[in-house]
Amino acid sequence: MSKLEGRTALITGASRGIGRAIAERFAQEGANVAINYSSNEAAAQEVARVVTGLGCKAHIYQANVGDETACSAMVEQAISDFGQIDALVNNAGLGSAAVNRPAIADATNKQWNTLLDVNLWGPIYLCRSLVPHMREADRSDVIMISSIAAQALNPGFGVYAVSKAALEAMAHTLAREEKSHGMRVNMIAPGLVDTDMGRRIVEATGGGSDIRKVDARMPFGFVCTPADIAATVAHLCSKDGRYITNQRITITGD
Repeated sequence: MSKLEGRTALITGASRGIGRAIAERFAQEGANVAINYSSNEAAAQEVARVVTGLGCKAHIYQANVGDETACSAMVEQAISDFGQIDALVNNAGLGSAAVNRPAIADATNKQWNTLLDVNLWGPIYLCRSLVPHMREADRSDVIMISSIAAQALNPGFGVYAVSKAALEAMAHTLAREEKSHGMRVNMIAPGLVDTDMGRRIVEATGGGSDIRKVDARMPFGFVCTPADIAATVAHLCSKDGRYITNQRITITGD
């Protein structure tokens, strides 16, 4: 039996990068997938084709997770389409490059709100909409995709780090609040990952435009891949992870 057979997950930002890898890994393990995307419908449709090609059910949902009305409508439609959703992966997020990496004291309200709307308020909206429904499941999971930035606290990444640190505080509290309902809540804190966001970080920190040039400097000789993150998320949501909650798993190779 596949590790996630019979389960259904809503995965935000699932049309590319880490979100896509999680969606595909969940389908490989037998889960149905609600695929959220922001703007690239063609990419979301491609992920849906992969999921259905693996014998699982998939629907796509366009929604900016920083918009509460859009989140509520997406959750309502997904529940209607699937009947029961028992896993939520809050993956969608904006990186530090989206606000040009200002210093904390120089960041404008607009820059703060740009990151907080998606990285913090999005998960808040989705938990508010979906957690009450998920309480009815025998087993449910919430996964927050955080970042090593919330631990590293490097200059220029402060606004982003604050958004992820707040996300982690919410996750720790949610884990304690929902344990009695059979809900596990965990966090993944990736370091550099071979995604569009990761390539922008490499370029901004003087590594050039080719992320492969960074491989030799990384633990084990290669940059972490989205599939590496997806494997841990699948483990946490499987029966193998049934006794794990309220944990932050840092995936940096260190």
